[in-house]
Amino acid sequence: MTTQHTMQFTDEGGRRWRRLRNGIAGALSALFVFLLLSSRYAPNRPVTYEGIEDHFRYGTIGADTESGLPLRVVQVLPRMFHEYLPAGRGDYTAFGFIQEPGHPMPIGFSIRRRFIDLVGLNCAVCHVGSVRASEDSAPLRYLAMPANTVDLQGYFEFLFRCVEDERFTPDLVIDEMEKDGALFPLERLTYRDAIERMKNGLLRQRDRLSVFTLGNPPPGPGRVDTFNPYKTRQFADYYKGHIADEERIGTVDFPSIWNQGPREGMHLHWDGNNTSASERSVSAAFGAGATREDVDLPRIARIHEWLAGLPPPAFPFERDPDAVKLGRGQALYAQYCASCHAIGGADVGRVVPIEEIGTDEHRLNSYTRTLRQLQVSYGRGYDWEFRHFQKTHGYANQPLDGIWARAPYLHNGSVPTLWDLLTPAERRPARFYRGHDVYDAVRVGFRVDVREVDGRRAFLFDTSLPGNGNQGHTGARYGTELSDSDRWALIEYLKTL
Repeated sequence: MTTQHTMQFTDEGGRRWRRLRNGIAGALSALFVFLLLSSRYAPNRPVTYEGIEDHFRYGTIGADTESGLPLRVVQVLPRMFHEYLPAGRGDYTAFGFIQEPGHPMPIGFSIRRRFIDLVGLNCAVCHVGSVRASEDSAPLRYLAMPANTVDLQGYFEFLFRCVEDERFTPDLVIDEMEKDGALFPLERLTYRDAIERMKNGLLRQRDRLSVFTLGNPPPGPGRVDTFNPYKTRQFADYYKGHIADEERIGTVDFPSIWNQGPREGMHLHWDGNNTSASERSVSAAFGAGATREDVDLPRIARIHEWLAGLPPPAFPFERDPDAVKLGRGQALYAQYCASCHAIGGADVGRVVPIEEIGTDEHRLNSYTRTLRQLQVSYGRGYDWEFRHFQKTHGYANQPLDGIWARAPYLHNGSVPTLWDLLTPAERRPARFYRGHDVYDAVRVGFRVDVREVDGRRAFLFDTSLPGNGNQGHTGARYGTELSDSDRWALIEYLKTL
């Protein structure tokens, strides 16, 4: 072989080696970029929590998928559209949400990694409450307690006003986002599309919800319309933008959700329209924004199992040490309350006809036989298929465990304290402030005279408005004709439950 042939062979071998080396390097680079992007943009991966309490506060129930909003966009809205926030606050605590240090969003918001981080609501948004002894004291927070400070409708109205604003454009929103850190080119492209989708989705939701929100009394903090949103989302094709006047108002107080094990088989929801605690949990997930395809049954089941044995919180304030008064209160409880409200009582969990209980009928009327049939059809063929929903004709007797933390009282939150509940209906406050967490440890309920806490104003509740009536649950059988001394004794015992 000649020297020239040898050189040609050597050059060809070198070129092959360089091509192989470059190919390997390119493959490794592509693998590195893929791994980097997969880590940063991993699709459909919720943030998970090992501890059950953190899982309850921040874990997903499936509402951060189809209904999820871009996290970084949601985070800049209070800064970009601060004029739409309630006066005095510059973040989402303006709507009564509880913000914990080190978390990107308040309690009740879950995060999902899906090309860009999405945020959605979970159980805790309605079921973590706050209590403080005075305007100046630090709040105590209780899991599974009604979210007494949270104004959900106010939060959504804020979102609607933001996307209606002419400044809500991809360019301007991205500019605001980049004040918190630059975006990669791929992120910018992804966010441009996400911002447009967010705008269109929220405007569509605004138009659907307006069917029953316009003209209705505002719920205010600590309350929500449980079932009418079904009529504007899941069943919009059936209702076609029309809800009959007699069923347009279904506002209720957020309930407590501790100690669920003994409640299995009782009539649940305020009107007792379901006897399955697990079905109720799935139904609530749809109310928070989950769809039947995305509802996260394993994570909901984890919460459900924990709540089954979660005890109610103990009364956190000083109690009357008079043992005689406490004993008298216990006897009065056995006489007037236990059969309907003690676990194991003859009538606990039973639906009392509206003609008998006499409380505001709007929530009862909002749930109809038609809605029940639509729910059954909606779940047919799915693992969570609804089998226990039913139309009732009254409100269900609920156990009173942790009753001190469940103020205001009655299904619509129209009676501020236990003292007021034990007085004849005509003597109950007609208007009072609610939505703050300053507690009246004597009357047992939130104080009605506190108009502002930490710069956040309270909500003036008016019992003369439709759905807000404070009538009913009155008369001798309900203890409203007791002497004052007996009322105080009964209240002292109710603090122990």
